[in-house]
Order: sequence, then structure tokens, then C-alpha cells
Amino acid sequence: MFVDTVKVQARAGKGGNGCIAFSHEPFKPKGGPCGGDGGKGGDVILQADHDINNLIAQYYSPHLHAKDGRPGEGKGKTGRGGKKLIVKVPCGTLVWKLPTPKPPPEEADLAVFRKSGSAEALEINFEAQPEEEPEPELLEPEVVADLTEDGQQFVLCAGGRGGKGNMHFTSSVRQAPRFAQEGEDGEEGTYRLELRMLAEIGLVGYPNAGKSTLLSAISSARPKIAAYPFTTLHPNIGIVEFTDYSRLTVCDIPGIIEGAHNNVGLGHAFLRHVLRCRVLVFMIDMAGTDNREPWDDYRQLLTELEMYNPELLNRPRLVAANKMDEEPAAEKLKQFQKEVGPVDVVEISAAFDLGLEDLKNKMQQIVAAQPTE
Repeated sequence: MFVDTVKVQARAGKGGNGCIAFSHEPFKPKGGPCGGDGGKGGDVILQADHDINNLIAQYYSPHLHAKDGRPGEGKGKTGRGGKKLIVKVPCGTLVWKLPTPKPPPEEADLAVFRKSGSAEALEINFEAQPEEEPEPELLEPEVVADLTEDGQQFVLCAGGRGGKGNMHFTSSVRQAPRFAQEGEDGEEGTYRLELRMLAEIGLVGYPNAGKSTLLSAISSARPKIAAYPFTTLHPNIGIVEFTDYSRLTVCDIPGIIEGAHNNVGLGHAFLRHVLRCRVLVFMIDMAGTDNREPWDDYRQLLTELEMYNPELLNRPRLVAANKMDEEPAAEKLKQFQKEVGPVDVVEISAAFDLGLEDLKNKMQQIVAAQPTE
């Protein structure tokens, strides 16, 4: 099962409460308050890992909850901090923060009352820290992180700060405070994790154009291949190796159909992976085996990419004229070049390994000519 988008609910750990304690030691009958601070709550951290290729782990475990901090103890001992929750995700994961509805006024007031504990403790809280401005309300999803490099980390939700023990609240007029500060709640929210494959080359084409056949012929990838459309239902990554020991990553994008930019079929689920590719290779069935003209397919693919994201048309592109072993392909190729104008075309037959070396060399040249990011 391949999962490239998932909705998760994350909650960091709550800070431990401060301790109310007094020293009772021999020869110190009035040792004074000695309550320690609570430990910090655990963070929820996302970490990019190149050994993972989809989000299936988060699909089955969408609740990401870190551990709470331990309360403080007597003799000024600070509670243990909550353990961090490190969630590994594939490289190329985009993190969207989703808007969360505000609670009704009655519940919000009750939450403030529970957090304050008592009027005296609330007064101490206001004295200890300045009043914070409320965060602006989130009305639409926004991107908060883009994890593209192996080992890159992002703190999704920060753990709450531990409360101070009663030893911090002594004064000349309050020598034995019988209250302590409660720990702060950890951050929480609802997020959408979206995977966009990282590859130098993206294979774009109609269903049954031969993209999976080509990927299996030029790399060690083994995608499913069958004589019917929509055999590929999720992107496949292959590594193309060259004699000079260089490599290219090639992504087989599932077939794009008319209306994909409007999310017809699984349009957006497929097109999002094109955004990461530096070079686009258009797989065109030059023999027209599905009763479509090759030049119409090419124009329609360009239209779908432009409607989804106009910047995609600025990417370097190459046309792989597939199925050139069939009889009508040669005549249709001449007509194709007249209809679409000047465009780089490489004649291949992926099923019979014809022209694949020329295609690989051409892809290597185009990628090498691109500026390194």
C-alpha cells in the first residue's frame, strides 16, 4: 500500500507541575519551602529519512502524542522531562497546518479557570511572565515545513514548560507559600503531511503510454506492467546508472488524463509529484494505439500542467517518441514535428530496448546543463 498524503493530529507533552514541599531535616525545624520545578514536556519532531518512501506509518498511527514532563519533587529536585517523539518521514514531505475550530466561549473560560488553579497562583503567573498576544486565527491551511534533506528535523509541536515549585515564590511577607505553578500545556494541532517525490527526471504521459516499461528498461525498478490503462496507481522511483558512475533518479508519474488539473480522477495526487522534478520527459505513444493523435496528447499534457501550475512549462522538457517499432509511428512522427514545432524528440521503443541509450544520454545532458541548487 502506497500512501502519499495523510492527516495527523499532533500533541506535545504537558509540562510537569511544580512541587509544594517544605524542608524537614534535623536541626532545621524551619527549613523553608523546597519544592522543585516540573519537567518540560516532550516535543513532537519530524525527521526526514531517505530510507522511507511513503507515509504509510502515519496512515495507521495518525495520533502523534509526546510524553508529559514529570512533576517536581522535594529538596529542589526538578522533574524529568518528557521523552521526545521523533517521527521519521520520507524526504520530500511537505507539512501543512490545518485550521482548528475555536472552542465555545463557555469551554474557553473553563479552561482558563482550570489552568489558573487559584486566584493567588494566577496572580503569581501574571507577575512571573508578561501577558502574551493571542496568535492570529488560522483560516486556511499554510505550509510550515518542507523536509527535503536526509536528517532534516522540524519541531511540529513544542512541549509545555514545567511549572515552578513553591521555593520560587518566597518573599519577605510570604515565607511559606503553599502553592506552586502548574505546567504549561504542550502545543497541539492538526496537520497534513504531503509527499512529493524528489527526482531529476519526471516521466509524464497518458495512461498506457509505456512509462513503466521505460522505467524498468533503464533502471532496476520493477513497476507493475500490463496491457491496460492505469496499471500504475502511485509514483515509482528508479535509479539510472551511467558508465561514468553518475546517477539520475527517474520518477514514473501515473497516467495523466484530461481534467487532471481540476482533480479529475486522481489528478492532484499525481500532479503534485511533478513539482519536484527538474526535467520533464513526455512519453508519447507515437503509434496512436489508443485512437488518439500524438500531437493532441502532447498539447493536452502541456495544458494540464499549465492549468495546475504555470511554472511547470518553464522546466526543460524532452519528448520520448515511444512505440516506434510499429508501422504508423514513422509517418505520425513527421506530422507530430509539423504540428508542435521545434522540440527535442528521441525515437525509442521501450518494449524492445530501441533507442534507450540515446534517451539516457540526452537526459544526462539536460540535467547536467541545469544550474545546481
